Amino acid sequence: MQAILALEDGRIFRGLGYGAPSECQGEVVFNTSLTGYQEIATDPSYAGQIVVLTNPQIGNYGTNQADNEAARPFIEGLIVREFSHVSSNWRSEQVTDEYMERYSVPVLAEIDTRALVRHLRTNGVMRGVISTSETNTDVLVQRARNIRKMDGTDLARVVSTKSIYQFDANDNRNQSGDPLLPGSTDRPLLHVVAYDFGIKQNILRMLTRESCRVTVVPAETSAEDVLGMKPDGVFLSNGPGDPEPVDYAVRAIRSMMGRVPIFGICLGHQLTGLALGGRTYKLKFGHHGGNHPVQNNRTGKVEITAHNHNFAVDPDSINANDVELTHVDLNDQTLEGLRHKSLPLFSVQYHPEAAPGPHDSHYLFRDFRQMMEDWKR
Repeated sequence: MQAILALEDGRIFRGLGYGAPSECQGEVVFNTSLTGYQEIATDPSYAGQIVVLTNPQIGNYGTNQADNEAARPFIEGLIVREFSHVSSNWRSEQVTDEYMERYSVPVLAEIDTRALVRHLRTNGVMRGVISTSETNTDVLVQRARNIRKMDGTDLARVVSTKSIYQFDANDNRNQSGDPLLPGSTDRPLLHVVAYDFGIKQNILRMLTRESCRVTVVPAETSAEDVLGMKPDGVFLSNGPGDPEPVDYAVRAIRSMMGRVPIFGICLGHQLTGLALGGRTYKLKFGHHGGNHPVQNNRTGKVEITAHNHNFAVDPDSINANDVELTHVDLNDQTLEGLRHKSLPLFSVQYHPEAAPGPHDSHYLFRDFRQMMEDWKR
């Protein structure tokens, strides 16, 4: 079937449609990862976005339950150069085309993704519509222009769990084949309360790997309710949208600072920056991929990291007397990590649970474990 991508600036791309024969809309972003299309599709941080993948062929190793970061895909649509009709991997449980159709995700293929990515790099991310039914491009462009902008949009409460639950790493649905999961040591269990702003499955696995019992709570849970659970630590998850409207979480973080160890990732990092009195801003085309060089200012080492964010914390807005800036992106000098100098609180912008490069970024989960143990003493 034929499919069209219409961008808000009037640029049109025509190709073939796969997945669900329908129409979708959202902010169009690109991801430079070579693999991991299923993890990208099921990452709740992509809610409200259409994702362009730069690797030429997508779908060739199929899909399987273990690679899901959430129960279903959260991307609005997918754009690729070539979409594979077959799965050629022993782990595959379902062809990617069928998987996308099952979850009503439209896929646009057979377009020049290099031209599209260059257009987004030059002009910045923009709103767009993929349609397999409407052929009037003027209508589609106008629909794109009518899409609500990501700026000022709180999507965390949209994707968050609606009720409290205990993460069970023994459940087959939560297994990843990691021999260290769960309970690989005799260390005593520590209780972590994790705020779900769009949390990824592998983050929960990594917390469990550090001998943590994890209680997941909705995004709007108050600090008093969380502290009433008597946690050894609080985790602030990744998530979609603009961090500034998530003011309820900022208030909760401020209330918990100094009362319990806190660790944040991605949106959790941005909310931590806001709670510390800082500001956030939107990047031109965001960071999306598994190949971003980040320097650890504490060790001087460069880590190749996985990113998925459109917003960043302004380092100049952070009080250097109270907060250490621990990580920086070497591509554009974006702030990628911070740590409070006197309180048990730290955060990173990138995704250490993904660990795409030749380094052990899981050390941050070990650091969180150590911080909680020190706090208990």
